[in-house]
This record gives sequence, structure tokens and C-alpha cells, in this order.
Amino acid sequence: MIRGIARREMQTIGNFWVDLTRTILWVLLPACIVIALFLVSQGTVQSLKPYVTAKLVDPQTAQVTGSDGKTTTQHVTEQSIALGPVASQEAIKMYGTNGGGFFNANSAHPFENPTPLTNFVQMLLIFAIGSGLTYTLGRMTGSQKHGWAVWGAMAALFIAGVFFAYSAEARGNPELHGVDQHVSATQPGGNMEGKEVRFGIADSALFATITTDASCGAVNGVHDSYTPLGGMIPMINMMLGEVVFGGVGAGLYGIVVFIILTVFIAGLMVGRTPEYLGKKIEAYDVKMAMLAVLIFSLLILTFTAVGSVTADGKAGITNPGPHGLSQILYAYTSGAANNGSAFAGLSANTLWYNVTIAFDMMFGRFFMVLPVLAIAGNLAKKKIAPETAGTFPVTTPLFATLLVSVILIVGALTFFPALSLGPILEHLLLHAGKVFGG
Repeated sequence: MIRGIARREMQTIGNFWVDLTRTILWVLLPACIVIALFLVSQGTVQSLKPYVTAKLVDPQTAQVTGSDGKTTTQHVTEQSIALGPVASQEAIKMYGTNGGGFFNANSAHPFENPTPLTNFVQMLLIFAIGSGLTYTLGRMTGSQKHGWAVWGAMAALFIAGVFFAYSAEARGNPELHGVDQHVSATQPGGNMEGKEVRFGIADSALFATITTDASCGAVNGVHDSYTPLGGMIPMINMMLGEVVFGGVGAGLYGIVVFIILTVFIAGLMVGRTPEYLGKKIEAYDVKMAMLAVLIFSLLILTFTAVGSVTADGKAGITNPGPHGLSQILYAYTSGAANNGSAFAGLSANTLWYNVTIAFDMMFGRFFMVLPVLAIAGNLAKKKIAPETAGTFPVTTPLFATLLVSVILIVGALTFFPALSLGPILEHLLLHAGKVFGG
């Protein structure tokens, strides 16, 4: 994508096989060897041995119901402890912004993410390549200031997301009071439901924001247990196309689409043909950019609408009302955004959700790539036009501000009605004393 922007009067944008080989051999592999060894030093499991059986310090007695319906009493004295090559998979999972986890609890599991230090490093790894690509953009196009302007726009959205997510979680649930309601009108200590004590609210909210800013589905807490507005922030991050630094899979192209739209709007404002780094933005480029935006939103909203009115879709909801809609909306947003994180409250392991989310992922990723590559190919063919007094600069704080505005306006116009019926409505009802149990 960047090569298409940087080249002039060329018919090609480079060799994908060469790029892939260089990325694996010179970036991913050496870094992941170091990262895996660091994780092992902190206590992350790395083993090819079978599971370990340990004697319980405090044996338990449990009632077990068999397939025949009969209940028996079992005295449990041993525990099977899962092992595996976790550290090596965790390294590429985070650095490559893939997400998921070796254990079902993901990065909340102490064998995957044992300490606050590993939690911090994992967050850095998620952003490492996506953030670095803005520098690559500036360097390859010969305009380092432009790269920093794009980085600044991303950073502003990131900081805003962290602030709102943390504020919502620190405030907690207004229905849960302290012993003296005159002292604390809301949940004392904030909302710790679904969060690891070793991370707390701040690191959990930060992790949730980072993993959904990039196309990484790793989580260190349960987003379904967040407050309505706290859970809305990760959802919005994905709805905006994960343009905040982006992931290794999504790369930089999410925000390049919005850059094209921003430059086009700026050109209309000054009454001149819009230009991007000396190349004229024409109708074809804007059409392809809008196609990428429309494909993404159409998939999310269509699948959510169908899932919320069909019996198979509603069967997976574990909480009625607006929270149930949020569960469905989050699932299809995560699928289309190639994120992979989940609200974890939706029973999605059904034929309906397995099939529809699979198509959601396939179309959401590959159908968005096509118009983006079309933009890159078209830009590579163009000549560089010299700047004039009427050229809108793409290296200034004004450009970064306009870029953020376009991203938020497009996102708000597209998804605000759905968010109003989901997390926003749930937030208002929560403060009115209405909650939605499972």
C-alpha cells in the first residue's frame, strides 16, 4: 500500500512474496525468539511435555451428574495442569497481532500472562509494528512529517479511548453501593467483575483499548463484564476499522482510506482538486475508499440485524434487552474487523454463529483488501504534481485534526443508531435502576 503511494508512473506495487519473506526472516522470527525467552523468564509456560498431575492441598468433594441423569459423589484429590508451547505462541500472537490464546482464558491466564510486566510488554508488542508503519509511511514517501501527522491522529484517538474506558470502569456499577451509601454512590473501587486482580481496572481498560485499536483479539479480561460504556469503547475501536495504529494483518491501509476521504473533503473546502503527497485524488480513488467503508459497515449491520430477529441468533444471547444486542453487535464487529476478541457472553458455538461469523470474517477482510489495493495501484500510476498555494498540506496538526474528525463523523453516522440501541440505552437504563440478568 505504501509503495503504491510512493511510486510514480509505475504499473506495479512490488512483489508480495519478497515482502512476506523479508517480514518473516528479518522482523518476526528474530524478535519472537527474544520475546519468547523473556516470557519464559517471567513464568510463561513453554513445554512439549504431557499435562502434569498435582495432588490437591485441599481435597474436594463434588456432586457429578452423569449422562444417564444419575448423581454421584466424587472425592477429588488430584488436578490436571495444562502445559504446552505457550511462550513461543504468545510471542507471535502479540507481535503479529493475531490474538486468541493457548488457554481459553487467553491473556488473563497466569500461564500466558503471569505478571504485570508481561502484561505491559504484551501491550507494547500489539502496537509495535502497527505504530512503526506510520514512520515507514513517512520514510518511503519522503515526507516524515506526514508520517508523524498520521501517528498523531492515531495517538489522539487512542488516548481518548483509554480515558473513556477507564473512566467508565473506575466509576463502576451505580446499582452496587458501599456499606454507607452516603459515602459512595457507586460501586466501591470500580468495576472489577471479569478482571484479574493482578492487573486491576487501569491495566484491564488499557489492554481492552489497545487490543481493539489493533486487529488483535487477545484479552486480559472479559469485555462482556465491563460497564455499558466501558464495553462500548472496544466496540467503537473496531467499528472505526481499527485505524488506531492498526494491526500487522490490517496494517496501515485502514487509515489510508480515511486519509483519501479527508484529502478529498479538504479539496472541496478550498475549491481545488484534492491532492495527496503531490498526487491528484480523483473520482476512482474516492469511490474505492467509500467502497471499503461501506463493505465493512454493511456486513456488521446486516448480520447484526438478521441475528437479532431470528430464532437462531437470539438463542445465543445470555442477557436480554440492549446488552443482548451488544453481544451480537460485538461478535459481528469483531469478525468483520479481523479482531477475534469476544464479549464472551454470547453462546456463539452454534451452527448459526459459526457459519455467519465465518462469512463475516472472510468478506470483512478480503473484500476490503480489494478496493484498497485498487487505490494503491491507481496511485502508483500517477505523476507527482508540484505543490501550490492552494494545496492542502498533509503534514500539519490541522490535517491530523481533520483526519480525526472525518474518522469520528463517518463512524458516528454509520454506527451511532446501533450503539444507541445497545450500550448507550443499557447505560441509561442502568442509571434508572434497570439491569439485565442472565
